[in-house]
Amino acid sequence: MRSHAQAVVIGGGLIGCSILYHLTKFGWSDVVLLERSELTSGSTWHAAANIHGLHDSTNISLLQHYTMALYKELEVETGQGCGIFQPGSLYLAQTEAREHQLRLQEAKARRYKMNFHEVSRDEAERLHPLVNFDGIRCIMYEPDGGNVDPSGVTMAYAAGARQRGAEIHRFTPVTATLAQPDGSWIVQTPKGDIRTDWVVNAAGLWGREVAAMAGLDLPLIPTEHQYFVTETIPEIAALGRRLPSVADRDGEYYLRQEGLGLLIGAYERDMRFWAENGTPLGFGHELFPDDLGRIEENMMRAIDRVAVVGTAGIKRVINGPMIWSPDSAVLFGPVPELKNYFCCNGIIPGFSQSGGMGKLAAEWMIDGEPSLDMFPWDVARFGRWADKAFTKARVEDQYSHRFKIHFPNEERAAGRPVRTRPAYETQKAMGAVFGLNFGWEHPLWFSADGEPKEETTGFTRQNWWAPVGREARMLRENAGIIDISNFAKYAVKGPGAADWLNAVFANRMPRETGRSCLTPLIGKRGGIAGDFTVTKLGEDDFMVFGSGMAERYHQRFFNAVPLPEGTGFTSMTERLCAFNVAGPKSRDLLTRLTNEDLSNERFPFLRSRRMVVAGVEVVALRVSFTGDLGWELYCRREDQVVLYDALLKAGKDLGAGPVGSRALASLRIEKGYGSWSREYSPEYWPQESGLDRLVKTKENAFLNEEAYRKIADREPRQRLAMISIDTADADATGGEPIFLADGTPIGQVSSGAYGYTVGLSLALCYIKADAAGPGDTVSVAILGRPHAATVLAGPPFDPDGVRLRM
Repeated sequence: MRSHAQAVVIGGGLIGCSILYHLTKFGWSDVVLLERSELTSGSTWHAAANIHGLHDSTNISLLQHYTMALYKELEVETGQGCGIFQPGSLYLAQTEAREHQLRLQEAKARRYKMNFHEVSRDEAERLHPLVNFDGIRCIMYEPDGGNVDPSGVTMAYAAGARQRGAEIHRFTPVTATLAQPDGSWIVQTPKGDIRTDWVVNAAGLWGREVAAMAGLDLPLIPTEHQYFVTETIPEIAALGRRLPSVADRDGEYYLRQEGLGLLIGAYERDMRFWAENGTPLGFGHELFPDDLGRIEENMMRAIDRVAVVGTAGIKRVINGPMIWSPDSAVLFGPVPELKNYFCCNGIIPGFSQSGGMGKLAAEWMIDGEPSLDMFPWDVARFGRWADKAFTKARVEDQYSHRFKIHFPNEERAAGRPVRTRPAYETQKAMGAVFGLNFGWEHPLWFSADGEPKEETTGFTRQNWWAPVGREARMLRENAGIIDISNFAKYAVKGPGAADWLNAVFANRMPRETGRSCLTPLIGKRGGIAGDFTVTKLGEDDFMVFGSGMAERYHQRFFNAVPLPEGTGFTSMTERLCAFNVAGPKSRDLLTRLTNEDLSNERFPFLRSRRMVVAGVEVVALRVSFTGDLGWELYCRREDQVVLYDALLKAGKDLGAGPVGSRALASLRIEKGYGSWSREYSPEYWPQESGLDRLVKTKENAFLNEEAYRKIADREPRQRLAMISIDTADADATGGEPIFLADGTPIGQVSSGAYGYTVGLSLALCYIKADAAGPGDTVSVAILGRPHAATVLAGPPFDPDGVRLRM
């Protein structure tokens, strides 16, 4: 066994072997995989191993298609069979909402030239004559859908890695992972130690135990999961061909051919947790006792759809463990608090995603950043707040509603509240409907008298559409008070504060006290890793504001630049709360609560100062994400309620009141303001997102400046644009593809909302450079159906920025 390695992968299941294979494929041959038992132990060997390409997330769809194509390449490359069966998959919609989902996926498939299209009932019956299609509104067909052999795929990855120089050691449990001062690791085993640059935790069911060796507590918990295989079904034996799989998600089961019978599985409501406090080290290829009674309701629905299931004998039942994260997506990426420790844990649709996951992991370790923005998978999306109680509640919800549609803007209640701020009870009493942002409860909208108290979900406009419009118009006409405590807040102090900030961010930091700047953070490939506001409050005293949900994500970038001696960087997010007071009467409102001169001459746009409002000490910034006149006020956590009550009271006779984040989203889109993870992403270059004007040449290099210079002079591949859409009952939300009149795909929506104060359904989008310009008509696939849209020359609200500066 090697004593040194570029990477040590812990876990010899499907994902560990895929990561090992891709590390070697991308040039690292000095890599080792350690498996405590046999390859495929744990969850891999008993998986149903279905494969499909389409997903609600565009980037996940791209990765799943990469994975499906890779399996055939692996067979040729290694000579190891992967047991690939691709008779296709039929996707059924029983409800209008499911039809909307499938039609949107079909539109995305056309945008990316993926093979997924609608078929008639006649064609569906020809493809699968055993299915009763009564009550089905829409049928989609994916010709490449199917399944693979779990062991075959895993062994093929292992064979490919070995061919390129990797070592694989079975029956070699890891007993310790020891971080070294130089950033490397020592991985201890009974067979000896390995010093490695990277540790990769791909330990599957034992991911929690391996993480604990490094001092990590991952939000994961296993459950039982059952499927069964029938005896030979004569009707299938007589066909002489393989039947497509059936995805009847409204029926809450999955079904495909296995041998000459059928494999049927379900995610039942009466679910069971397993090994909540730790996976037994001796567990490997065991299964749990059958308990088919739990999935009887699901099976009855399967029988209604495919009658032969009801008369077929059961050949075998598989009841085995799976390990879940709180949102059922993988915990993926380098752990921000550790150097060179990579997680890949909690994978559910592993055989659809294994190749893409291995590819991105290798890119991240070798190149410093994956080629696709995968924040929805990033381990940094959860923090310490995702404790065992939250994880258990969310996993129960995810498992038992596995096939439930995740609607745009949907907020699920399981496990909440986790973190609240002092104003939570006040806001709740005022009718606030809350959402979750990095563990924090925050108001989405406020229910007035006669308005709904809880929100509905769907692809079309929901019951919160009108209340949100009321809030948006109130702010534009008078003033609004928005709780923006979710923003990440940092203090940077000390003699090297300015130098450090200039070394991190791409813009020049303010030199004069009271001035602020907007600045991008540049990623490893030259894209936009973040957007921030930085203000100078005093000599060697700065505050930085950014995306709250990305605070742990951005920690990787901040850690990459050493702090000068005597300089401190402190997260103030939990200590400070904040409100944005915005709208044409915001100055009148605040003047009632402070002795400070808030005139445009004395307190102009993008300035800041410490001041007292309603007896509360605040840091005030003359900025507003609404695009309107406004101030952001940052106060101590313990002063939040006092300040909030005073703002609401002072604004009442001005027609001002509370405004939630849904209205803020509409207002910022009216103004054309981008948002991190939507318009601003490592996938987009500054010259594509319009932030290149904020990248400045400085005396010393900023973080990843070399990567930016490599792409700075390139022509934009796509450009951030704004469109207005002709639609009556639904708005774009993000991800909808955009086409020319002839069907040529040219881009996709990044954010969308109804602009209540301009009377337009709006979207920010990325459009292929020079494909369409202001005044041109394009087509947007809202609900998967074509909707005419017009490219705008600029934002419909205050295009010249007069309101911001008045």
